[in-house]
Amino acid sequence: MIAALVEWSLRQRGLVLGLAVVLLVLGVTRLAQVPVDVLPELARPTVSVQAEAPELAAEDVEAQVAVPIETALAGLPGLQRLRSTSTPGLALVQAEFEWGADLYRQRQLVTERLEASRNRWPADVQPRLGPVSSLMGEIMLIAVRSPKQATDASALRDWADWVGRPALLAVPGVAQVLAIGGELRQYEIRPDAERMRLHGVRLNDITEAARGSGRDGGAGIVESSSGDEVVLRTTGGRFDFKTLRDLAVGWRDGAPIRLGQVAEVGEGYKLKRGDAGVDGEPAVILSVQKQPDVDTLTLTRRIEQRLRELQASLPGDAIATPVFEQADFIAASVGNVRDALLHAAIIATLVLLLFLASGRATLAAAVAIPLSLVSAVLALQALGLTIDTMSLGGLAIAVGELIDDAVVGVENVMRRLRENREASSPKPALRIIAQATSEVRTGILYATVIIVLTIAPVLALGGLAGRLFEPLALSYIVAILASLLMALTVTPALCLLGLGERLVTGEPRWLLRLRCVYERALVRVLDASRSLPALVALLLAIVSVVALMVLPRSFLPAFSERTLTVNLVLEPGIGLPDSQRVALTAERLMLEIPGVASVAHRTGRAEADEHAEGVHYSEFDVHLRDASIARDRTADAIRERLAALPGSVSIGQPITHRLDHVLSGVRAPLAIKLVGDDLPTLRSLASEFATRLADDERLTDVQIEKQNEISQWQAQVDSSRAGAYGLSAAQVQRTLARLVSGETLAQIVDGERRFDLVLRLGEAEREPSRLGEQLIDAPAGPVPLSWIADIERKPGPNQIMRENLRRRLVVSASAAGDLDAAEQALREAVERIALPPGNEARIEGEFAERRQSLQRLFVLGGLSLLLMAMVIHLRYRDVRLTLIVMSVVPLSAVGGLLALLITATPLTVASAVGFVTLSGIAARNALLKISHCLNLSIESGRAPDRALLLRAASERLVPVLMTASIAAAALAPLLVSADAPGKEILHPVAVVVFGGLLSATLLDSFLTPWLLERYALAAIERLRLQNQHKSVVPLADTGVDSRF
Repeated sequence: MIAALVEWSLRQRGLVLGLAVVLLVLGVTRLAQVPVDVLPELARPTVSVQAEAPELAAEDVEAQVAVPIETALAGLPGLQRLRSTSTPGLALVQAEFEWGADLYRQRQLVTERLEASRNRWPADVQPRLGPVSSLMGEIMLIAVRSPKQATDASALRDWADWVGRPALLAVPGVAQVLAIGGELRQYEIRPDAERMRLHGVRLNDITEAARGSGRDGGAGIVESSSGDEVVLRTTGGRFDFKTLRDLAVGWRDGAPIRLGQVAEVGEGYKLKRGDAGVDGEPAVILSVQKQPDVDTLTLTRRIEQRLRELQASLPGDAIATPVFEQADFIAASVGNVRDALLHAAIIATLVLLLFLASGRATLAAAVAIPLSLVSAVLALQALGLTIDTMSLGGLAIAVGELIDDAVVGVENVMRRLRENREASSPKPALRIIAQATSEVRTGILYATVIIVLTIAPVLALGGLAGRLFEPLALSYIVAILASLLMALTVTPALCLLGLGERLVTGEPRWLLRLRCVYERALVRVLDASRSLPALVALLLAIVSVVALMVLPRSFLPAFSERTLTVNLVLEPGIGLPDSQRVALTAERLMLEIPGVASVAHRTGRAEADEHAEGVHYSEFDVHLRDASIARDRTADAIRERLAALPGSVSIGQPITHRLDHVLSGVRAPLAIKLVGDDLPTLRSLASEFATRLADDERLTDVQIEKQNEISQWQAQVDSSRAGAYGLSAAQVQRTLARLVSGETLAQIVDGERRFDLVLRLGEAEREPSRLGEQLIDAPAGPVPLSWIADIERKPGPNQIMRENLRRRLVVSASAAGDLDAAEQALREAVERIALPPGNEARIEGEFAERRQSLQRLFVLGGLSLLLMAMVIHLRYRDVRLTLIVMSVVPLSAVGGLLALLITATPLTVASAVGFVTLSGIAARNALLKISHCLNLSIESGRAPDRALLLRAASERLVPVLMTASIAAAALAPLLVSADAPGKEILHPVAVVVFGGLLSATLLDSFLTPWLLERYALAAIERLRLQNQHKSVVPLADTGVDSRF
């Protein structure tokens, strides 16, 4: 079949080249339409459920809201992890499902479970699902601020809520826009209990009179006496405070009692659970999240354009500017990898030209690069994948190999054309090119299959590492398969057009001299003693063991973002104003550090945010002036500056920050999860673990998750005393909740803006120490709260975390150096600290994912090597030849380890993927060398001996050196600037492949012929004899035989 394909391509060369041009144009055109992102989607499909319960404390939110929702969702198909956070007034439940689950189906299942269980939580609690977003969904932070502080905070927030947010949500591709900071305006009715008592007005009188104020209504549809249909509409008139104060709330002594007589009416502000600032000044920050699979770069340009259009609508001197854009990192990363891809293609072409010394021959082979690349892009688009640093990285690593098949074919074509030119009766060029291509076709096919088999385990890796490297493996495989097709179709056609009837130049002189030197050296090696393999194996084993012992380990290389994420955690119980002041001070301190361009922070959480952070938590986005600035030194400077503040500090980067959250559910690379039912017991254990780990030099940034006791004012209603006034405990609780938390009575429409009309006590009356004086309406008359309830100050949790239906508390840390050493520190602590019955400690984070990934990769890699050996054995039907080809794999691995050691590159999952990729590349050359030796034996019709072996090794030297040099040189762009954005993860892969290629090529050039002469000449002779008994299969009328 392959022979027929080669012949068809030669005879229909015009059609083949035309199709190649169409493919190239189509690929370039489609490239601009493929979504671009920094990384593939890494988070498991997750459904977030939020439930507001403003009047409940954390423990009540847990018991009444979080636990019932968890119970309703437990047991959903594919559920992997169920987490919840209960804070005062909010329950956040997150259900994580297995990789590959249909998110929209899971959302439907969650909705159905919630609907079926709605009677399990309070009637006024309405759980809602969070928007569909992604791990890297937060693509932009926009600061709305007043540079001269001339525009008040409420005006900034009004613009953000009613102009900026709706306009940005209307941009296609935006999933959510959250505003934090400023003041949230509302209209308030503040009842005065004493005046209400004097006028005999009850709280219900006010609520019934004011409910629905400022809203137009209707009375339905009626038919007039004339038979016409008439719509009855009622209007309340334009809302203003004078009209509201004149609202009648009662009647006494023949006169109305007005609202203004018993309550204060005016503007107020909602209770905030978060605030924000930029560069040391208060601000409003809009967080923009994108929908999954949306092109971040295109969406960012749309948002920037929309922002420019909105500038004129800003109040006063306010400005709205981005303070963080994920597109900056994406553009830099994709740009760097794209440049590396382009430079690799250019370098590969130049190296090819150096070896072939023919422009036409170089063009015939090099055209496989762009055609294979565009084929891969089209395949990725057909599979619905985005273009990101990993898919581009797979292409960049493959560039040097895309040309291998074509190089082997072109080199053999040139050699056969030279021999044909010197023959007494030259044959037609088409016949020679077809014969030369067919001679290597089987070796090329098997070599390609082997390469695909070795990288295939990455596709089955699973977990976070599998999701990360799957696009790399997929683009690599597609490009390699495309290059095989090009080598069998386009390359022969170009050879016929460019080389067929022209004089083919001989080999460059430097290659002839190199060949002579190699032949003399190989003769010496072949004369070496039989102990040579054992000595080589022992030396390589020693080198490998030393390298493995010395190399540091980590999960993934550090990303090179221009933004640092700084978390400042204060003691729970601090108020939002004080926490905001500390955060603004921290911003000013960080701005003093050289290299820090700007700082923005968010304290607490925004309304409808999927993060249930308390007001004691602040997150800073620190933008660096230059990507070349040493992040470690800047991070150390930040720690030093912020050490004086009353809180704990941890520092990371946005992507790393999110990956940590995916791995363990917490924002830290390493975590000990303490699981139990009693929160005080968990706190005691956490303190013991933290004390031990803080003194360990293998760890840094040791912190205890803030689930602390904070002060609570508790009003314990005495049912007996309340009953004496005609009240029940539930009535007292509802009245107190209305007065303190507030009750929304109406929504005031002001153009396109909406403001709540809320009944609640004034700020002074809400002071906890004065709550006992508050009058509660009762059938027997107003009664002070202190008469019917015991009010006292007691401790209570600020928040309660749960995972998989149990409470959990986390002790987090970062590795001070080697990840394995940090893991060992955690394990030692877990082994030495005794846990009470019913409690458990689990270690999670980067190291666990790294260990699982490496274990899976080891098993899958072993299976891949077994399949590779089976394919080779299928090719030769001989164990000795199979073992000789497989022996190249450890030779290449040693070079990869040495390269990591020399460059001080940690051993990561990325470098492990490099070893997997390398094994197939290394085996390829040995396979082609043995195939050529076999073909020469068949062609000459004599048994293989040293002379034939020397000839085969000498003739394969140039293509082997050519392919190895091209593959190694093409990796050069990924070897330099290792910390450049986009190259961080690809650099270890390139280092391993580069080092392995050097060692494998050098050792294979001498060791494989030595092994063949000692152990495999008889096997080659057996294959030659078997071929003599086979019928010759003609290649149409070209006279080409089917070869091995």
